[in-house]
Amino acid sequence: MASKPGLLTDWPWSFLGSNKYLVLVPLLGHAAATLLTTESKERDYGLLFPFYLLVLRLIHNQLWITLSRFQTARSKHRIQFKSIEFQQVDRERHWDDQVIMYSILIYAGMFIFPEGKHLPFWNTKGAVIITLLHVGPVEFIYYWAHRALHHHYLYSRYHSHHHSSFVTEPVTATVHPFAEHILYFFIFSLPVMVAVYAGDGSIGAVGGYIVWNDIMNNVGHCNFEFVPTWAFKMIPFLKYLMYTPSFHSLHHSQIHTNFSLFMPLYDHMYGTMDKTTDNLYEISTIGREDKIDVVHLTHPTSLHSIYQLRLGFSYLASQPYTSKWYLWSMWPVTTFLMLVIWIFNCTFTVEKQKLDKLEMQVWAIPRYSFHYSMESQKKPINYLIEKAILDAESRGIKVISLGLLNQGEELNTNGEIYLQKNDKLKIRVVDGSTLAAAVIFNTIPKETSQVLFAGHITKTCYLVALELCKKGSQVTALIALPLSFFSQ
Repeated sequence: MASKPGLLTDWPWSFLGSNKYLVLVPLLGHAAATLLTTESKERDYGLLFPFYLLVLRLIHNQLWITLSRFQTARSKHRIQFKSIEFQQVDRERHWDDQVIMYSILIYAGMFIFPEGKHLPFWNTKGAVIITLLHVGPVEFIYYWAHRALHHHYLYSRYHSHHHSSFVTEPVTATVHPFAEHILYFFIFSLPVMVAVYAGDGSIGAVGGYIVWNDIMNNVGHCNFEFVPTWAFKMIPFLKYLMYTPSFHSLHHSQIHTNFSLFMPLYDHMYGTMDKTTDNLYEISTIGREDKIDVVHLTHPTSLHSIYQLRLGFSYLASQPYTSKWYLWSMWPVTTFLMLVIWIFNCTFTVEKQKLDKLEMQVWAIPRYSFHYSMESQKKPINYLIEKAILDAESRGIKVISLGLLNQGEELNTNGEIYLQKNDKLKIRVVDGSTLAAAVIFNTIPKETSQVLFAGHITKTCYLVALELCKKGSQVTALIALPLSFFSQ
């Protein structure tokens, strides 16, 4: 939220919360009714274009979110090293509002303007018109509009909302007040309107232009540098035509420099280019290795839990895990993801956190919970865990904690087999049983005098029982014995 929110800050459908996609239902119904009641020769299937574009943009932007979070958690080419705060995650959860808005306005435009009906799939002349108008008027108008938004009056009421995100993610690009998006829509619709009015509009060119804008916005806000230096060495003037992630990152950290949209040309022309742009680009390209202190080694649980990770959907990660009905409809994607991590068969970085001076990472074994109950998987899982421990050791990491089923007593005797095989390890291997026991022990009412343990007795249970006995409580264990015990 801006420091002094102005008029039209909130989105019109913000009161709907997570049900905001209902605003598209009347439009989709209208499109279906129009197609069904029109003669087959006169049907304009382009009416469905805004909805196909919406799905494409949602998928495309989610892929950028996943890629960016994966890279910033593990890549040495990270630009800003500061952690992202929970307030930013909550604020940027509604990044798709802009996608909904564009779908509504495009659909409305197809009825308001006769030239927008029955567009062909492709028109090369129209694509050239859109490209030239973007490179010319759009970049120029945006540059000065952006500078105007940094005037104290507009910045405090609108644009400061966007700059609340010091460390950017791809979706930061679309997190603006509603009023700002109205301004941006008029700027970006200029090339499209000219091409359509000239009779050279096409669905492919319009959709391609919008998706290309998404790509470039995501590039500028992804927070890891990947543009190769050889590109600028081979084509020196390219630095005036294409920005880099580090270029726009400086706009968020320095605020009053690097105002250009995608072409830094106007920052060079009007003296707003940040003096440290080239230096930051070179440093980010070379990369800086992180010094990690602690690693937590976990694994996905159910097949759908992959979406609960930070690499997946933020709104799911912010809630306790529950099975969602719509995730079942994504079973082809879920199966594909399971096969991918199975084929690559290597530990992957899930996220990175910083607590004061303590640098921490979460790694995940490419196995789900059901794999741990399979006898044939015990050896491969132990190999992956041991490999992760040795990798952490080689990188100078001080502590690695084994999470969930990675520290099972039947699997690896709570991690002891790795210490026995590698007796010269300097890294501390922690199974978490002491912490778990402490949590359980402190949830038991202090006045409790008798405690019954039932089921399989683990190391954690022994620790809890020991502490209970120390304070004078009577402990009874109900153990399930195998049938072979009674046949002896």
